[in-house]
Amino acid sequence: MVSVWLNKIEGALKKLPVDRHNEAIETLASWIADQVKNGEKARLNFICTHNSRRSQFAQTWCSVVQSFLKLDHADSFSGGTEVTACNPRTVEALQRTGLIVEQGAGNNPVYSVTDDELPVKVQLWSKVFDDEKNPGGKFAAVMTCDHADANCPFIPGASIRVPLTYTDPKHADNSPDESGAYDKTCALIATDMLRLFKLAKLKI
Repeated sequence: MVSVWLNKIEGALKKLPVDRHNEAIETLASWIADQVKNGEKARLNFICTHNSRRSQFAQTWCSVVQSFLKLDHADSFSGGTEVTACNPRTVEALQRTGLIVEQGAGNNPVYSVTDDELPVKVQLWSKVFDDEKNPGGKFAAVMTCDHADANCPFIPGASIRVPLTYTDPKHADNSPDESGAYDKTCALIATDMLRLFKLAKLKI
């Protein structure tokens, strides 16, 4: 069950000073709080180039962390500037946290993410950021990679655009450091989602 893993992440968060992404998290938390105070759920669309690694981690942890914290402030989505597939290494890293991931069929399969304890259900597959399954307006465009941030200066329909970027674990593919790189990115993004929703709760 993923709550055991998240409890460890939360414990580390309490003990160590965290100064990464402070401005971005502050901005996004304020926007989420404003949506909730206006009687709406925030909609977060996490965007990276291929929608295969970082944006998939972010979409997952946005949902799972809220369930862990017993919140329901935001709906999470993800997309890219082009379609590939959710990388199997991303899936394996999520499974190592305790999440249950089931794979669909095809070259761009839909992965269903659940947990034995938390009421979590996330569906992951690669898509463009303006896919019909994603919100067409009134959403936050959260840019999880520098390349997408630089190459998509305008995201149609976005109410706010926030750079929350991470090093691509792809650099470690097919190396002895592969699992460690993916686990590190997975944990960093989960930590930032914990920080984000704890702060948003304080602002509501």
